[in-house]
Amino acid sequence: MTTVRETYCRNCEALCGLRASVEDGRVTELRPSPGHPVSRGYACAKGLAMARVQGSPSRLTQPLRRLPGGGFERVSWERAVAEIGERLSAAMRAHGPEAVGLYLGNPAAFSHTHTLAARGFMAALGSRQAYSAISQDGGSRFAASALLYGTATAIPVADVDRTEFLLAIGANPFVSNGSLMVAPDVRRRLREIVARGGRVVVVDPRRSETASAFEHLPIRPGTDAWLLLAMLNVLFAEGLVDREAVAVQAAGIDELAAAASRVTPELAAERTGIAATEIEALARSFAAAPSAVAYGRTGTCTSAAGTVVAALMDALNVLSGNFDRPGGALFGWTPWPFAQLAGLTGLDGYARHRSRIGDLPEVMGFLPAALMSHEVGETVRALVVSAGNPVLSVPGGERLRQRLGELDLLVSIDLFQNESNEQADFILPAATWLERADTQLVFLPFMLEPAVQWTDPITAPAGAAREERLILAALLASVRGGPPWRRASRRAVSRLLRADVARLTDVALRASAIGDWFGLRRRGLSIRRLREEPRGVVVRSAPPAGRRRRVVRNRGRRIQLAPAPIMREIAALRAEPAPAGFPLLLIGRRQRLSLNSWMHEGPVARRSARLLVSPPDAEAAALADGDRVRVESESGAVEAAVEVSDEVGPGLVSLPHGWGPLSGSANVNDLTPVDPGRLERLAGMARLNAVPVRIEKAGEAREVGSEP
Repeated sequence: MTTVRETYCRNCEALCGLRASVEDGRVTELRPSPGHPVSRGYACAKGLAMARVQGSPSRLTQPLRRLPGGGFERVSWERAVAEIGERLSAAMRAHGPEAVGLYLGNPAAFSHTHTLAARGFMAALGSRQAYSAISQDGGSRFAASALLYGTATAIPVADVDRTEFLLAIGANPFVSNGSLMVAPDVRRRLREIVARGGRVVVVDPRRSETASAFEHLPIRPGTDAWLLLAMLNVLFAEGLVDREAVAVQAAGIDELAAAASRVTPELAAERTGIAATEIEALARSFAAAPSAVAYGRTGTCTSAAGTVVAALMDALNVLSGNFDRPGGALFGWTPWPFAQLAGLTGLDGYARHRSRIGDLPEVMGFLPAALMSHEVGETVRALVVSAGNPVLSVPGGERLRQRLGELDLLVSIDLFQNESNEQADFILPAATWLERADTQLVFLPFMLEPAVQWTDPITAPAGAAREERLILAALLASVRGGPPWRRASRRAVSRLLRADVARLTDVALRASAIGDWFGLRRRGLSIRRLREEPRGVVVRSAPPAGRRRRVVRNRGRRIQLAPAPIMREIAALRAEPAPAGFPLLLIGRRQRLSLNSWMHEGPVARRSARLLVSPPDAEAAALADGDRVRVESESGAVEAAVEVSDEVGPGLVSLPHGWGPLSGSANVNDLTPVDPGRLERLAGMARLNAVPVRIEKAGEAREVGSEP
């Protein structure tokens, strides 16, 4: 008998409503939920493919322990937890709490308990050796917010539903579905901007799926800061700054004006490859639009100046009068004091401590993951990896793989075996998001249509799989030793992680501004009401304007347009000359059918992992689709299959992130810089874009490329 259950997708920030067909305790199909009040019957291919992931025959459903001669054997949870606890305790006795490290992968962000559980686990152990995918994704965005607004959690949201001009820089929402912006069916939303007479301009080195649909402005990789400074230069020089709005909202305008005065459109043209006249026209059009918003994502975060670029985009929104107003950049709405709650959990921090190597700041409690290949096997003697594959996602993957083999203990919590846990001492099976209760309350500040949905587990966990929070609770309870106050902390956190999540969420929800106040407000929310309305409840039609004073935590609640660290980085901006012998620039790209390493299966997905080469560069090297090439940087080399494509121009090549040997594809992180001195200074972000490389046909020594 088949039953149909309402739930929602937790693969990305769109959080689309889904209908799950369940037969004999198995999810047989996922379809878009036609009655969902926000996604309105939309869901992407990646969300629908989760049914295949859920039931994959290669999925892990039993704890595994490494055998002395190699390979793995099944082991009971009790024995696995006891042995892991003994080895964690031994590592801390010998080397102190910092001997235990943790790496948290991207999927943790889409659970309302996983990230909090990981933070609690590390805090209870007393270790600051926490790393996450944030330093390959968006750490510079959060660092910029900490510097401009006094809190890392204050993320302005692009109000694309009401804007007349969207300037998208380094973002491909047609494939990402929108990031740091909960906007299901973002394709429709962006097309509606044009339909109502507005403009969408996409600044990207590659003619991405989004750029192909709108106005594309190609830019040389890694030069976004020059473009934005030149646009600010035009606003100041031509009197286009909304001085009245700035006087109310911000401080530091004179310092920013002085910095922008040194970057003329002509200078920016030399750096970016965009004509000075085009830069001037773009700045004027942006300032003249009835409403406008600059929005950037991973492409801007993973350059040498990612934090500066995020700060300059926000400055452009402020100076043009498009901040904290409909159609511009808004601080999203939440019924709780979000920043204060994040501070209590350690997720609102910036530079509270710095790395031992490289003197780089923590961001939201996590150190730069690129340092793992330096710290693992040295400071870190025991490592827990949860929902991640750092050998593929962190720079210096091959070096990290070797270091993992030197650990006293490696524990992986995951759905599958992967490149990172092939050397694990224990692999512990995690439940999927279809097997746990969830709510997306934490995403309310990023929603264009704020809504609340609760989902109970659609099925029981497969085999012996468990939720990550319960696994971490068990490991914490198994650790022995330490001073009495540390033992008490471990016990308290372990109990909290095992608590009834639905009951805790219900109390927090009912006591909030949208709650039923325990029966005093008839139409207020509770878990009971959300179960009665399983597609969710819309609580606002749009994020409200005028929230700056509630969100910004600086003195006077004013935005700091010119914080000293940003100004120092702007003053240090230089055109980085390409090293001799590396004439091409490597960039990444989003993929419609790929997500983490879960979906790297089948010929369609593998084909999407090819190296894009421009027709002129392919012709110069006599390359054709499917040819194998060696791609080499100063940091390493890989082999990849070629796809000749005019999506990239001469001098550019593109290879996606997160692939590796188990999927039969190249690991781009073997090409990215791993030296701490090459990381972005304000957030420790990995430089995944604008990497100088050369390519040559496999087995031949002929170099390909021209200066981009």
